[in-house]
Amino acid sequence: MIGSLQTGVSGLQQFQEDLQVIGNNIANVNTVGYKSARMSFVDQLSQSLAGGGANPLQIGEGVATGAINSDFSQGTVNTTGVTTDLAINGNGFFVLKDTSSGLTYVTRDGEFTLDSSGYLVNASGYRLQGLMGSSGTVTDLQINSGTAIAALGDTTTPPPTLESFTINANGQITAALSDGTSGVIGQILLQNFTNPQALLKQGGNVYAYTADAGPLSAPVAPNSGGLGRIQSGALESSNVDLASQMADLITAQRAFEANAKMITTSDEVLQDLVNLKR
Repeated sequence: MIGSLQTGVSGLQQFQEDLQVIGNNIANVNTVGYKSARMSFVDQLSQSLAGGGANPLQIGEGVATGAINSDFSQGTVNTTGVTTDLAINGNGFFVLKDTSSGLTYVTRDGEFTLDSSGYLVNASGYRLQGLMGSSGTVTDLQINSGTAIAALGDTTTPPPTLESFTINANGQITAALSDGTSGVIGQILLQNFTNPQALLKQGGNVYAYTADAGPLSAPVAPNSGGLGRIQSGALESSNVDLASQMADLITAQRAFEANAKMITTSDEVLQDLVNLKR
């Protein structure tokens, strides 16, 4: 009977974790770029009552967590009309840098804004990475009059001002100056991984790189090397299927209740055994 108690406890523990995973998915149903997670179960080592033969006698000892995997399938792309809102149609991640720590992250959340210095930043202030001007060095992307004039080689006096800019499907940033000069001043780059499941969620819609995610190659331009294209003025929504999550929630709840009932039943049987002595 003690064995059945432990089996029931293992079921309670694992389905409690499953409920947490499902609850987190539901909570992030409107989170930009969020990728839903799914929990997989494996049985625990079985107790062998008799070994060998065509039919060995074994009793299972419960359940354990096998894996918690993220679903990196494409979310729905919704138009916002804001130039700095960027969605990736296909594979790839935006590369971000935390200038305070020097750490680099990746994300599918393309909800960027221009800060007071003209840097493209996310909600946490991490700067979007890419190429500026003719430099081949990956750096913080900055869009203002100074960087546009320098990239286009405009020597007009007095210096013109930045009037507008656009971002195309290949990630090229094209600026238009007040004197009529226009051209490409920067290039957004994307990063891809052979095993994105190994990326570590850091909160704030960003992931940290791990060696298990695959060899870290240099980021490249969108719409090349198997990467998706960029859509400016749009955001990728969460890929959580709310109807499916609600069904999974009911299943996990019933499984939790069934394991709780097994513990109660085992306790009742133990109580009957104790009462036999009376």
